[in-house]
Amino acid sequence: MSSPSGSPTAAPTAPGRLPLIGHAHQLARRPLDFMDSLRGQGSVVRILLGPTPAYVVTDPAVTRRVLVTEVDAFAKGGKIIDALRVFFGDGLATIADGDLHMKHRRLMQPMFNKAHIATRGDVMIDHVREATAAWAPGVARETYEDMNDLTLSTFLVALFGTGLPAHVEEEFTGLMPAIMRGTIRQTILPGWVTKLPLPANRAHERRVARLRALIDQAIDHHRAQLSAAAPAASEAPVGCPAHQPAEQAPGGGLFSTLLTADDPETGPLSRQQLQDEAITLLTGAIETTGTTLAWALYEISRSQKTEQRLHEELDAACGDRPLTQEDLAELPYMRAVLKETMRMYGPAWLVTRTTTRPVTLDGHPIPEGADVIYSPYVHQHDPEVYTDPGTFDPDRWEPERAKAVGRSSFLAFGDGRRKCIGEEFAWTELLIILATVLQRWRLTLASTPPRPQAIVTVKPDKLSMTPHPRTA
Repeated sequence: MSSPSGSPTAAPTAPGRLPLIGHAHQLARRPLDFMDSLRGQGSVVRILLGPTPAYVVTDPAVTRRVLVTEVDAFAKGGKIIDALRVFFGDGLATIADGDLHMKHRRLMQPMFNKAHIATRGDVMIDHVREATAAWAPGVARETYEDMNDLTLSTFLVALFGTGLPAHVEEEFTGLMPAIMRGTIRQTILPGWVTKLPLPANRAHERRVARLRALIDQAIDHHRAQLSAAAPAASEAPVGCPAHQPAEQAPGGGLFSTLLTADDPETGPLSRQQLQDEAITLLTGAIETTGTTLAWALYEISRSQKTEQRLHEELDAACGDRPLTQEDLAELPYMRAVLKETMRMYGPAWLVTRTTTRPVTLDGHPIPEGADVIYSPYVHQHDPEVYTDPGTFDPDRWEPERAKAVGRSSFLAFGDGRRKCIGEEFAWTELLIILATVLQRWRLTLASTPPRPQAIVTVKPDKLSMTPHPRTA
């Protein structure tokens, strides 16, 4: 790798380490403040996770070298990926770089093309309208939990089709937060602790096993739907509603792309591979999207100007009729509100890579096999890139102002060849849910202002909001 002029110098070590655990207590107690403080230490800062060193990149331009320009020296890996692999398996998010990763990405790409996603848009809108219509006016709700539940149920409809057994959806909702907390615990603790037969470790293993059993039920449900839809699609005359591919039939789902995929060399995906990819998709969709929506509703409630602009944009696009898939392209300000929410609150706040050979990064030598960490949260709060980064300002994404933001400074969906494959779907789901909620409701804060809490995403520690009908 190229480096600045002069001899390489060791990366500075962050202050505040303790014997045996290093900086793990800082990451456990004050993760966001600790990571943000490293920017003042240099572009590459050494921390200790237990006795193991890791290197935190605080400069967006240097992170771009890790993800894009010199990516072969930085493989997908590290403690976070190792912990995620326990329940992701070898899904697209955790599978090692190389031919297998590229094969899986090619197989999954059709699932997330714009045209395919559009086939599920109106089904998702109907689901969200039905779910939010049941809210009681004037009764406070736990908004973070609401948004995660709504995101999960909407994504399940899009992924596996309609009619999924209710208990499957309910158990997903209960399991996922606990699994994510257990995964973060495994990330920040020394490896030998996570291998001990402790109650917390055993509970984590049981939850992961149950999650895989639920995924199996969802896959079997979707296979049954495809089998039932195929004869109707083949027998109906051209032009009839039933004469369409099974995955586009009303009960179908995006996951049919993987169920029917057949690689010329290795054949269809195995049951284990289908499980791994389903878990990867669900986890990525639930945590990140639900968290973004909760923060967006909170920020909208704080600004009458923002709320009014969103209502005016919605009214111009839809009038008095319900939202449709085609209306999403007419909501640029809503998209800016969501993008600013992602800038301020994540979604992922910590990402790791592993060096494949000894490297010199921005003048600092890093050995082979070392963990390299970057934080989208830190980059997206860099005052040299974002004016007044602690202020929620959707107008910063107007075309002229956005030119000042470097490509490597907004990393909500990653970058390079490991960039999130589901970005287009994420935008669709975010817009559908937020627009549908705002068409019917105004939400006001019913709790104390939430504080950011870094788990997998940067979530609100507590967020209660009261829905009021817009016509009131």
